[in-house]
Amino acid sequence: MPAPSLEEQVEILMQGTEYGDRALQEAMTAELRERLILARKEGRPLRVYCGYDPTSSDLHLGHTVTMRKLRQFQELGHTTIFLIGDYTARVGDPSDKNALRPQLLEERIRENGRTYAEQAFRILDRGKTEVRYNSEWLSKLSFAELIRLGSNFTIQQFTTRENFRLRWDRGDAIYLHEFFYSIMQGYDAYSLQADVQVGGTEQLFNILTAGRKIMEYYGVRPNIGVLLGILPGTDGVIRMSKSLGNHIPLMSTADDLYGKVMSVPDAAMMTYYRLLTRFPPAQIAAVERSMQSGTLHPRDAKMQLAREIVAIYHGTEQAASAEEQFRRVFQREELPEDIPVLEVKGAPKLADFLAENGLAKSRSDARRLIEQGGVRLDGVTLKNPAAPVSPQDEPVLQVGKRRFVRLKKSI
Repeated sequence: MPAPSLEEQVEILMQGTEYGDRALQEAMTAELRERLILARKEGRPLRVYCGYDPTSSDLHLGHTVTMRKLRQFQELGHTTIFLIGDYTARVGDPSDKNALRPQLLEERIRENGRTYAEQAFRILDRGKTEVRYNSEWLSKLSFAELIRLGSNFTIQQFTTRENFRLRWDRGDAIYLHEFFYSIMQGYDAYSLQADVQVGGTEQLFNILTAGRKIMEYYGVRPNIGVLLGILPGTDGVIRMSKSLGNHIPLMSTADDLYGKVMSVPDAAMMTYYRLLTRFPPAQIAAVERSMQSGTLHPRDAKMQLAREIVAIYHGTEQAASAEEQFRRVFQREELPEDIPVLEVKGAPKLADFLAENGLAKSRSDARRLIEQGGVRLDGVTLKNPAAPVSPQDEPVLQVGKRRFVRLKKSI
């Protein structure tokens, strides 16, 4: 297969980008094209990085959007750097938050950083990825140098940012150390001598203002910002977030991952195509045209999407198996082949039983599921949260759309 042309490379690398301003998007596209030409003349790959603050231990599909873009740069022969923000995590990025981020303990940051890197290699080519920690240079930054870096910015530049402005208008505290974050991230770009920094749209100030300004201050070519759209969660509207419960864990089983992607509303489907798949822009555009013309049913388009995402993380065989499982359970209304057995001791109340066995997040969540008709026993909808669970003949309990357990009375 022939290597992509320059214009094809630019199209691939800018797919899924959002800047909120057409002129800015065109400027970044033009700069990327020029930098690719320059790198070819200099006989070197571009240096491309994205930073990840290890604020939690588990990643979800929302985190993988930027990793997928790094992988595209890798496949085109460029040097990619997976930067673990073990030092910036001490401050916490305020860019997408309307409240102060809690500061993490150093031990937790180190442990989270190790798990981040391992999970990232489900997408990135381990042999072509540099893993760096920004404590390498930020821990050595002198106070005198921080003063000089700070002199490049005004307080107004920070307080006019939307997230800070909302807190200011509410009368909430804005702490001085939060302003350091953008400066620290800009110093990361300089320290890595980056040509390109990948990030979400909430990183516009950090990358295109702070990062470029600091690199210019040190007399080097400013990096190019490849800013990607935000992935909505399974509700199709709000940004994917573990705290909101609308996330799809990266470590999901093949069956669970397939089912969760299928639960995403049709309106968000093309965003998932652009941000999460390996498909080239022309193929994605063809899917969208086919749905608009009516030649492709949205269900079939979503099944193709789910199959592709599962294949990325579990391989094509498990993707095919997950699709067959989905068809069996949800389209043919059959039971899964492998149903775990759960022993029942005594005769606990239904809501208590669900919560205590991890079939619901809490008793209140269990009651809500029951009252909304989301719990069935051998196909019969259960309506009473206080009903005793006393199984006979090992019935199948279904909770929600995808959870099945076979109940067995404990002897």
